[in-house]
Amino acid sequence: MTLDRARDALRHLFAGAEDSQDGVDDTKEMAIVDPAGPDAIDKGPVPSTHDLQVGIASDPGRIRDHNEDASLAWHFVLAKLGRPPLHVGLFIVADGMGGHAAGDFASAAVVNALNGITAPASLGALVGEVRQQLQAVNHALSEEARQRGQEMIGSTVVVLLLFGAHAVVLWAGDSRAYLYREGELKALTRDHSQVEEFVSLGLITREQAEGHPASNIITRAVGVAGQLELDSEMFEIAAGDTVLLCSDGLYRELDNGEISTCLAMDDCQQACDALLEKALARGARDNVSVVLARALHEEQVTRTHYNPSVTPAGGHPARDDDPTTC
Repeated sequence: MTLDRARDALRHLFAGAEDSQDGVDDTKEMAIVDPAGPDAIDKGPVPSTHDLQVGIASDPGRIRDHNEDASLAWHFVLAKLGRPPLHVGLFIVADGMGGHAAGDFASAAVVNALNGITAPASLGALVGEVRQQLQAVNHALSEEARQRGQEMIGSTVVVLLLFGAHAVVLWAGDSRAYLYREGELKALTRDHSQVEEFVSLGLITREQAEGHPASNIITRAVGVAGQLELDSEMFEIAAGDTVLLCSDGLYRELDNGEISTCLAMDDCQQACDALLEKALARGARDNVSVVLARALHEEQVTRTHYNPSVTPAGGHPARDDDPTTC
């Protein structure tokens, strides 16, 4: 996406998101690419794959009167004759900044730009396209702030990309990704925040970081610098794994034990709803958004149905009348 195209897209942010694709025929060779170097291709066998279960939920919280978060959850199947189906997924949480009218604008810009990505030929192609789209939105938001006469219009972002059994998380800011595996919760991301830098330098302890006055100051985000810096983490997905993406409104209300209790639920959407309800019960001082993606065991597949969901800023997931996945 060019800068001009990104600007045009910003003018139509709230026109709605396109539906994701199911059963896409792919005739290209599939390759696994190191996300740190899109040209470093390992032309190995097609990775093993798992059916996915998805959940998504968002709420303005108890204090805010509008929602500056935006979320996206979609996946489809790449099918090629003679090969097992390959599940591909893209999941996003974005937390906007810049004031009442600008925060939801920024988070929606991030989600809508990535929602336009088409079926990739490889993990590397998918990672490269996401990086390119986010850089374009980064420049477009900077220009939008300049035209509005605002100091900043920006958004955090955390993205999960699934390609078969291979997964990549990209992020900027303090929206987080967690991996829940065999009853244990592990952080996949490290906050880009002033408090996290204090902890890394040994100036304060992890315990002192909780509730620190500077806890809401972040050091990276989409739209706040000339060049967007994204961190990445690559890992393998195993059957039974659940990946959680969330805005800071969740983890500032719930500890790891409480989050794990919800993630242990069999149903992803119920787990999302439970996380949201617990955060609201604690007072939910900020917007709360959660997205879940789970790799199913084979015996779970027959009872799972997929329904793609997009949560625009200020809204709730779009759903069909039929029961959702998860």
